[in-house]
Amino acid sequence: MNSPAFHLPLPTRICIVRHGETDWNAERRIQGQIDIPLNATGYKQAFAAARGLAKYEFAALYSSDLQRARDTAAAAAQLLELPLQMEPGLRERHYGDYQGLTQDDIKARDDFDRYISRDLHFSFGSGENLAGFAERIKTTVNRLAQRHTGQTIVLFAHGGVLDVIYRVATHRPLETARDFPIPNAALNWIEVGSPGWQLLDWGVQSHLDNTLELTLE
Repeated sequence: MNSPAFHLPLPTRICIVRHGETDWNAERRIQGQIDIPLNATGYKQAFAAARGLAKYEFAALYSSDLQRARDTAAAAAQLLELPLQMEPGLRERHYGDYQGLTQDDIKARDDFDRYISRDLHFSFGSGENLAGFAERIKTTVNRLAQRHTGQTIVLFAHGGVLDVIYRVATHRPLETARDFPIPNAALNWIEVGSPGWQLLDWGVQSHLDNTLELTLE
């Protein structure tokens, strides 16, 4: 996938954080736009992410309005002393009839092949197809980058959102199998408008080390 032809007077530096863990993450159940809360581990990850972000200066903080992203963002907003701004354009992909299903449930479906092949036009019945979802994410990120040209901002979102962002920034097709990690509450950095999108750093988890030790107790 080519990076969008998008130019800004000065590039915008963006940190994107996936929400903390939920019970459905642990069960490998598709959440989509169902509003699932963080679990105990997820709240620990949210506070750890906030501490990891505290070493940087941000001009603004935006979050998907789904609860798991919003609650992860709230910890950082408090520590960074920034208003928490809701951005519905950062919502997870709507997986239609697949929402709430486990991976085993999905394998038993007649349309599993279209799902596993990342068919750009497969919409899960009432959901979003991959092409439309990716366009929503690109449009949202470009709009926020343009609003904060020359600044650094932080976005709180979802695994599917980060999947699209990584592919755009590294010029990878949407249809290929994922071969990169998207950890909960990791820090992921891109630059937008220099021109296009550039990957700066990905999957930074050093701030989570103590949190991971705590969750093993």
